Amino acid sequence: MRKNVVFMVTAIVVVLILAVQIIFMPVKRKHFNETTEDTQDTVTLKWYINYSWFDTDWGQNLVSRRISEETGVNIEFVVPKGNEKEKMKAMINLETLPDLVTLGWWEKENQKMISENQVYPLNELADQYAPEFYEVIDETVAAWHTSSDGNLYAYPSYPYSYEEFKNQKKLSSNENFLVRKDIYEAIGSPDMTTPEGFVSAVKKAAEMFPEVDGEPLIPIGASEFDDSGNDSFDIYLQNSLAVPCEENGGYYDRNTDEEYIRWLKILRQLGEEGYLKNEIFVDKRKQLEEKLVQGRYFCLFYQSTDIADQQKEIYSTSPERIYIAVDGPRNADGDDPTLPVTSLNGWTLTYISRNCQAPDKAIKLLSYLLSEEGQMLTYLGEEGSMYEIEDGRVIEKPEVLELLNTDREEYDRVYGADSAYWMLQNYSILNKWSYNKLDCIEQLSQWAYPYSVYGGQYELSFHDDEEMSMIQTNLDKMWANTLPALLLAESEQRFDEILAEYIAEREENRYAEFCEAATEMIQSNKEKLGMEE
Repeated sequence: MRKNVVFMVTAIVVVLILAVQIIFMPVKRKHFNETTEDTQDTVTLKWYINYSWFDTDWGQNLVSRRISEETGVNIEFVVPKGNEKEKMKAMINLETLPDLVTLGWWEKENQKMISENQVYPLNELADQYAPEFYEVIDETVAAWHTSSDGNLYAYPSYPYSYEEFKNQKKLSSNENFLVRKDIYEAIGSPDMTTPEGFVSAVKKAAEMFPEVDGEPLIPIGASEFDDSGNDSFDIYLQNSLAVPCEENGGYYDRNTDEEYIRWLKILRQLGEEGYLKNEIFVDKRKQLEEKLVQGRYFCLFYQSTDIADQQKEIYSTSPERIYIAVDGPRNADGDDPTLPVTSLNGWTLTYISRNCQAPDKAIKLLSYLLSEEGQMLTYLGEEGSMYEIEDGRVIEKPEVLELLNTDREEYDRVYGADSAYWMLQNYSILNKWSYNKLDCIEQLSQWAYPYSVYGGQYELSFHDDEEMSMIQTNLDKMWANTLPALLLAESEQRFDEILAEYIAEREENRYAEFCEAATEMIQSNKEKLGMEE
């Protein structure tokens, strides 16, 4: 009897001890979407980025390692070595799309991937594997990108709604007219808004600074020419001149606008006189970035975020040679530029291919990257080792910020935050954690504030209409062939002839049908965006 009592008392004591241990056992912090099943089997997914300039690695830096720990996914990036469009076409035709695919929202290959059933609907994958996906996406963004069949096939980077634009006090366009600061000041900081002032400034800069460190100055720089034209010499210049996108409720032909043609003829004349250098017609983004760091350009239309790394590099070694935004070409009435911010289309779209070896892991990866935790990690990095938050403000570690502002390549290798993995970043979330930026970066944004407008209603995407998409592609190719020919024309008479040939050719290729469809889409977009007439 006594033995039984002792046994029972001992058993009770053991149970109580175990209970206390369980109650006070340290609890491991659970991250977004963390389960044993999710992370115990790590997979490697191939992620295609449709930009030949993309060269960020995965697995070596802090941020990518943390993402892999949180999601059980390693990434092997794939980028085209040559023409991006040809690479996309080949992969679609051969049905060899990698696990994940990221490309510009405007690319015609978006429609082809969907129509040929080569990508998963994200909503179907979310229903099956990742209900948390619906908790982290923006309903307005998702609705905008949902196809006519009711499926959401891709999610964008950097989307902005019209409501956000109206409510955001400081939302700046990415577009700038840039000049090299020391050269601009040396020639007297001239007014470059008029044809006379622009031409005079370009010629004076070339006369006073014919060379930069032994290399010829490039008086006027430009983005690369591609299958739809040249952003610097068409879209950015047109926006600087406040060329409208619609007139009397209908689609407006910006490419033949009177003011725009006037300025193209000015550029053509400068080209005839030797101020449009041959390399601007053939250089790709890599070459442009190299020459920008070298300070080879006097002026150019470009995007501020696309030169941020080069701008910091210049600032760290030769701050007097940075590029600053100034008022550039304007129309004859002197109207302010109309520089659009990003819209609901965002910049790029990311898909999960039906070739994906682990679609369950892929949709969970997207869900994580779209979550606030994922956004914070890709933008700021790891809390504690890279930054602290004090009174709601982000305080970057000095050594981290120093590396970000002086050696972007090394920063990406060691840390990999900021915009290293931009494929699903969202300004709406990132803006909550903005930290102090260098003056040479902030000046570009501040200059564009008063000129920033919302232009999402004018972004034309015929992804659901294959025939109209093909018409648009053909029209784009015509313009891509015409624009350099106009700039290189040996005389104004030849310029006029080339322009007339372009107008006649597009009329023969269903341009009137395109204008009608474009008008309908603009009005439909306005209605979806809730814009009042």
